[in-house]
Amino acid sequence: MIGIGVDAIEIERFRRSLQRTPTMRERLFTADELEYVAAKVDPVPSLAVRFAAREAVMKALGVGLGAFGFHDVSVTRIDSGAPSLRVSARAAELARDAGVTRWHVSLTHSDLLAIAYVIAE
Repeated sequence: MIGIGVDAIEIERFRRSLQRTPTMRERLFTADELEYVAAKVDPVPSLAVRFAAREAVMKALGVGLGAFGFHDVSVTRIDSGAPSLRVSARAAELARDAGVTRWHVSLTHSDLLAIAYVIAE
């Protein structure tokens, strides 16, 4: 194991940030992620947990905010529906340099919190 990262986001605080700065959605999330959440009645919990996943990846790699671009990590779904990570560009370079060959991700959210847990193997 290379590293473990976990991050928790307060959903209402994240909602207020998105409302204050409408361009934040495109800055933080890929087109595929925005398309995935668009069909949801309330997309904010799903967006918050995807943001938490990016933060958890940074923590698993032992780097801080700004070490890679927000679009360098995104949450996808495998055929079974389970979440998966797509790591590219600078994030992929950092992962390769750290010896990461595999990612594990678990996402959950309640009415209040969005939590992402990431293992870099």
